[in-house]
Amino acid sequence: MVQVREIHATPAQGPADLNLWLDKIVDKCQLDMPSRKRLRQAANLAKETEVNASLVGESVFRGSILQMGLEIADILSDLRMDCEGLQAGILYRAVREGKLSINVVSERFGDTVATLISNVLRMAVISGLRNDSVQNVLGQDASQQANKVREMLVSVIDDVRVALIKLAERTCAIRMVKTAPEEKRRQVAREIFDVYAPLADRLGIGQLKWELEDLAFRYLEADEYQQIARLLDERRIDRQQYIDSAIATIKDELNQINNRNEVTGRAKHIYSIWRKMHRKDIGFSQVYDIRAIRVLVPAVSDCYAVLGIVHSKWRNIPNEFDDYIASPKENGYQSLHTAVIGPGRKVVEIQIRTYEMHEESELGICAHWQYKAGDSSAADDNYEGKIAWLRQVLEWHENLGDFIELESGSEQVYVFTPEGHIIDLPLGATPIDFAYRVHTQIGHRCRGAKVNGDIVSLNATLKTGDQVEIITGKRDAPRRDWLVESLGYLQTTRARARVQQWFRTQNREQNIEAGQRILNRETRHLGIDLAQLDTIASKFNKQNSEGLYAAIGAGDISSTQVIRAAQGTWVVAGRPTPSPQSNASRYADTAFYIYGVGNLLTRVAHCCAPQPGDAICGYLTAKRGVTIHRADCGALLRLQAEEPRRVLKVTWGGTPELRYPVKIQVSSYDRAGLLRDITGLIDREGLYIGSLNSVETDDGLVQTGFSTEVVNMEALSRLLSKLCQIDNVVDACRLVEETPDGEH
Repeated sequence: MVQVREIHATPAQGPADLNLWLDKIVDKCQLDMPSRKRLRQAANLAKETEVNASLVGESVFRGSILQMGLEIADILSDLRMDCEGLQAGILYRAVREGKLSINVVSERFGDTVATLISNVLRMAVISGLRNDSVQNVLGQDASQQANKVREMLVSVIDDVRVALIKLAERTCAIRMVKTAPEEKRRQVAREIFDVYAPLADRLGIGQLKWELEDLAFRYLEADEYQQIARLLDERRIDRQQYIDSAIATIKDELNQINNRNEVTGRAKHIYSIWRKMHRKDIGFSQVYDIRAIRVLVPAVSDCYAVLGIVHSKWRNIPNEFDDYIASPKENGYQSLHTAVIGPGRKVVEIQIRTYEMHEESELGICAHWQYKAGDSSAADDNYEGKIAWLRQVLEWHENLGDFIELESGSEQVYVFTPEGHIIDLPLGATPIDFAYRVHTQIGHRCRGAKVNGDIVSLNATLKTGDQVEIITGKRDAPRRDWLVESLGYLQTTRARARVQQWFRTQNREQNIEAGQRILNRETRHLGIDLAQLDTIASKFNKQNSEGLYAAIGAGDISSTQVIRAAQGTWVVAGRPTPSPQSNASRYADTAFYIYGVGNLLTRVAHCCAPQPGDAICGYLTAKRGVTIHRADCGALLRLQAEEPRRVLKVTWGGTPELRYPVKIQVSSYDRAGLLRDITGLIDREGLYIGSLNSVETDDGLVQTGFSTEVVNMEALSRLLSKLCQIDNVVDACRLVEETPDGEH
């Protein structure tokens, strides 16, 4: 039987064994003594958690949280993980099993360790929810669902340590299922085969990839695994003697040109043999690289020199030569591969690479990506570039096929159904989008939603890794509010089309009544009266206002579209809409404007003559408006010291948008933080508050009024809709003040 990789023994729970283990980890990862102390603290916390769990009679994975944590850390040490990553590995299983709070981890070991564990937990949702027994989900077979899993992993990994910790944990898991029931073994093996072995491959971590593939293959195809293992075992002694002889021959030749070399024999991995047999439709005896030799040399030039020696010594087999040095694999793998007819006319595969290439083939990304997150000096400026590169490396497939509707040009989020199937949606998607993505009838009957077990609003934004459960009613009853763009219920064209289709099938009279109600509510909020409604209806190819109302009620036309079409035709209770105002001043005769001065008169200071692009400030004079200085102008600095209140913060910009002054009134029931939420929303919308007042009415409501400026009625409608979604807000509308004679 082939042993694919040495499985290190984890220490017993005695202090002496733990000290020896810590010494080994510190040596392999080249850590300092403070790091050793922190690792011991993490191990002590894992042991303390394990003792507490056993006291209350709760079982833990494989009987030992500490043992599992130390084994994960042991694998990570082979990958040269830093101290924080090792701490996260030691504590991960305790947190995942619910025996240790992530808040405790944050308090004792810092936010970085806690964040690593939290992100690995997001990846772990796959293990908890993935259901191998279901072969078809939303028209997707098992392989397509595996693609969704891999895509999701790419989207959540923002630190390579997260992927490495998860790989180490899954390696421990598949080692430990040897005595588990067959169903459990197959479930773990399938997940690893579909997701985590490819992940290790894309990261170039050969030492984990081969072990994961062989163990997964062992449980998924037991008969074929055993057959190949027996064939390998029968020839093991003869093969080893042959390889030893060939190694001695090569070393004699190499020692004549370079003493710094290393020649070893290696066992071909069982899954790799099986895959080659099936890919090339050949028998076991035709797999040439069962007898394999690896040659390590210092430099690239030495690789080609060794290749020449090998080919001069033995005849090479045509079409069995690959130069991965000149053309590396996508995951960065480099080596020369050749197959030759060796002594006794037996085929031998020979791999030739440098020591650096060999290190990278075993460790992949870990060989050259050092993590010193706690050391600001080591956090170089191109960290985001490294993450972008990592995501590129992890792209399994260039084309994912057309098995799922993808919104063009949009990023994706990946969420779970309650059964653990993965659904991809555009960035910003809501629970209603999810419901219609699962099934049209689920969307029609949607009444509420839970995300990760908590009730959320139907226009909440979903994140990758969320588990979404739709609460349904007994009959189809979509809401017309879902079609109002400013309310943000629907983000996908698929869901919007399904809702519109449902309302088109409803009674025309009902649609007319609903459309009139929707448009009247919108115009009341905006404080406008639509004139010439029949004329507006003709713009939508409707004969009259009834046809327009019916189209609004059916969802074919939105109230926002009607408002947009009516631009320039409305009156505000008998008066034209106020003229728009500029919020910037033109700089001389150029296309540049100065922001921060409103429509005040501006002039350029002669002392420094600022030009567009310079950092600038404004000085408010007594009679000549605002004088614009360079920010480092000596005259400005003197004025700032004498009269700091006259210095204004101003910036350059392009042509300003014309904005309409509006007054808004918000009716609500008072609560702590209400005013903060209102002003915070206005700030996020990029607006300013000109005036603000708040009074309490006799009926217990609080009327909060403020003035601002908007670019158009669509922006005003969006602002009012968002104000209405604030907790305790009853209504929000545009305020039209009355004139002294009683007219508006």
